[in-house]
Amino acid sequence: MIHQGVIEVDTGGRGTTDITARVGRVVAASGIRAGTAHLFLQHTSAALMVCENADPDVRRDLETVLGGLAPDGDPRYRHDAEGPDDMAAHVRSVLVGIELTVPVREGRCLLGTWQGLYLWEHRTGAFRRRIVVTVQGE
Repeated sequence: MIHQGVIEVDTGGRGTTDITARVGRVVAASGIRAGTAHLFLQHTSAALMVCENADPDVRRDLETVLGGLAPDGDPRYRHDAEGPDDMAAHVRSVLVGIELTVPVREGRCLLGTWQGLYLWEHRTGAFRRRIVVTVQGE
């Protein structure tokens, strides 16, 4: 059996948004008891990640590290059509990734105690992001 839903997330600019509960609602609505949930972000300047859910400093520190790897306005970038954060956001998206697969058991995502699902916005401005959630199983 396959079920598919779409989650829309309004971001406030660069940073993370916890999407665990929203994904959980799609999984629960699917009626699938055991299988997988695949998340696909339909954008190239944001990312998806499984991350520590208890201490927000972890996500802040990740932002610091990624900012060092892909700084805004780096003079080596040719692509800057939408501003100094544009190419940096694309690099960050490629490094982190735009898809995740999570196991499902008993109709819920089988995450560890300290794990959460996050949309990581890499642009400095606010955006509406779309995530396709496909749940497969029995």
